[in-house]
Amino acid sequence: MNCRPYNRTITQPRTISLVATFISVFLVLFSDNGVADSPDKMPPPEPYCEWQEANYSIEKPLCNHIGDAKRGQAIASDGSKGNCLACHQLPIDGIEAYGTIGPPLEGVSSRLPEGFIRLRVVDTRHINPMSIMPGFYRDPSLINRPGKPYIGRTFLSAQQVEDVVAYLVTLK
Repeated sequence: MNCRPYNRTITQPRTISLVATFISVFLVLFSDNGVADSPDKMPPPEPYCEWQEANYSIEKPLCNHIGDAKRGQAIASDGSKGNCLACHQLPIDGIEAYGTIGPPLEGVSSRLPEGFIRLRVVDTRHINPMSIMPGFYRDPSLINRPGKPYIGRTFLSAQQVEDVVAYLVTLK
């Protein structure tokens, strides 16, 4: 009798990491605990600023806001706001855990112009329709929000998007 040992394929560690990262991002973005404050403390939604995309770029800042790089770094590393670290490696001191599902963002502004970075943050599906990155300032009428207090809201405000863009532009 010819006996062979049981040969079971083991899932690759990277696949497990990608699935865990995706689940984490999903839970943060779509749970009632992951977005801003609790629903009963939230201010009314701010008016949505229309923006223009041309040549894979949004050249003008949203609502003419001026971004602040220091606030942008805080938003990018905050798990209840931008949570960029869930998918991207960022050069932030003291951060050792980050996702690898998206590209590293160190040096992003040496590779991409500011308007392209802004479009990526606002709604990357204008560049890649299959992207799993959330549109942080996607038109709220296009967002299926499971919690009623979040209907009509974007994930980040226009000011927060401009803060994140200001931070990413410093990464040369």
